[in-house]
Amino acid sequence: MCNQRLQEANVAIQSIERELYIEASPDVVFEVVSDPEHVRHWWPDEARYKVIPGTPGEIVFGDPEAGGKVVALTVVEARPPESFSFRWTQPGGEPATPGNSLLVTFDLVPSGEGTLLKFSETGFREEEVRADHVNGWDYFLPRLAPYIATVGVRP
Repeated sequence: MCNQRLQEANVAIQSIERELYIEASPDVVFEVVSDPEHVRHWWPDEARYKVIPGTPGEIVFGDPEAGGKVVALTVVEARPPESFSFRWTQPGGEPATPGNSLLVTFDLVPSGEGTLLKFSETGFREEEVRADHVNGWDYFLPRLAPYIATVGVRP
């Protein structure tokens, strides 16, 4: 019984899940959650990567010379307009693996005139890191719909 509770506690800290309805087609939402030129408008200050599975890149929060942070990122999957995922937070210079990084997934489901975005981030090993990411995603994900509204593309 004690081991079962421990396993349940570990499962509880391993992921973040959110759902958002966005009034735009999955094609548009895919572009905004995957293309670095769009991503930098709603999430990090800078994004440098190619939307090609296996490709490494980085995102930048703030000014690295003034206490900002450069974070490694590797694209895992890009299936327009259905899904985009990447691994991030691995130690610099190391390839992203399930044991050293977090997996972020955006699944896009057509819904009425828009898209249901199903977001998840998995692989947490420490509750304080997960809590920090919960706060971050709770701030950044709500910025998606207002940004998409400014893009003006509605296929």
